[in-house]
Amino acid sequence: MNPVLVTGMGMLSPLGADCASSFEAACAARSAVRAVPEALAAGLSDLLMAPVSAEPLGLLDSQAAGLDRATQLALVAAQQAMADADIAPRPADAERFGVFVGIGFGGAHTLDAMFARYYTALYGDAQSRRRATVVHPLSVPRMMANAAHAAVSLRYGLLGQGSTYSVACASSAVAAGEALRAIRHGYLDAALVIGAESMLTPGSFVAWNALRVMARPHAPDIAASCRPFDRARTGFVLGEGAAALVLESRARLRARKGRAHAELAGYGTSSDAHHLTAPSAQGQAAAMRQALAEAGLEPAQVRYLNAHGTATEVGDIVEAQAIRAVFGAAANTLAVSSTKAVHGHLIGAGGAVELALAILAMQRGLAPPTAHLEDPDPRCALDCVPLQARELGTVDAVMSNAFAFGGSNASLVARRVRH
Repeated sequence: MNPVLVTGMGMLSPLGADCASSFEAACAARSAVRAVPEALAAGLSDLLMAPVSAEPLGLLDSQAAGLDRATQLALVAAQQAMADADIAPRPADAERFGVFVGIGFGGAHTLDAMFARYYTALYGDAQSRRRATVVHPLSVPRMMANAAHAAVSLRYGLLGQGSTYSVACASSAVAAGEALRAIRHGYLDAALVIGAESMLTPGSFVAWNALRVMARPHAPDIAASCRPFDRARTGFVLGEGAAALVLESRARLRARKGRAHAELAGYGTSSDAHHLTAPSAQGQAAAMRQALAEAGLEPAQVRYLNAHGTATEVGDIVEAQAIRAVFGAAANTLAVSSTKAVHGHLIGAGGAVELALAILAMQRGLAPPTAHLEDPDPRCALDCVPLQARELGTVDAVMSNAFAFGGSNASLVARRVRH
């Protein structure tokens, strides 16, 4: 078996402008959830969001100004991860270094702005109508799903195999798993994995609101509106963000005398074939079992699990059932939390962000809490680390779940580096 190591991590999330500050905020249960401004609400009331903590353009050079916001977020996370791994652009083995990106809906800001301009012009005066179809010539490259993949590959001169995975909420978890397999089976020696998403636009809010899965404002405190595993939960909050992880084979890392955060040891993926939006405990359990088997671990060896935990009525219950089915008696001592309570649902970026947070939890021996969990739902019979972070001592392995509309499931297992 060819071990695959996580050698660099980067993040721009609603909680912070890097991995350390994001993890600190998650552990302190500092919520980034706030009301949607009227300009973005499309006439809807009581909408919530979790925007990134810093503007991406302030962290990039001027060349990024013409890119879609999701691509800008991806570039910020990528530059942090590459710097953390101490890898310069255009490495000598660029043909063996790939880019794997997960994104749910690429180019939301570009698309929304284009249609807003089009319809405003179309129903304006005669001169305005003549210009309704005049749009920026790079509109398509800006909003294509693989825009982030293209931008990152170009910036770092990475020539190896890679792709963009658009699997709704499982996108970047799948990207990480497929990069793991590419390195493990010898197709690559390294990969830059990125999850990115930015769809805080009027059009997106209208569409998500129609699904009736969005959280309602919590009257005492809007910031506490996303309440995974709580009896009073009402849904999730749409967020934006990006995370990146550099993966390398152990041989490559040793050759350059680098250091690693963790080993990405297991990946499991499955399809529910059950329902377009309703999850299946059987499908979720299958992904978790595959990830454990590939990692060569028993359930009891995993000490912390970052749950998908969207705070929807059925979603939390089904995931709890799936975790119980896989972990059995070991579920009684497993710390499970959903950090979505404070950073929102990041859709395509969620898998990468939550994997990075799980790895940091392993490094620090500290489980982030499920914030706002004041009245645990007895149907979610797990130790969900309510309200406050918990010291875990030495943690040898962690799991991160990402389950998507359409019935796509992905689970990842990271473990301490073995020497």
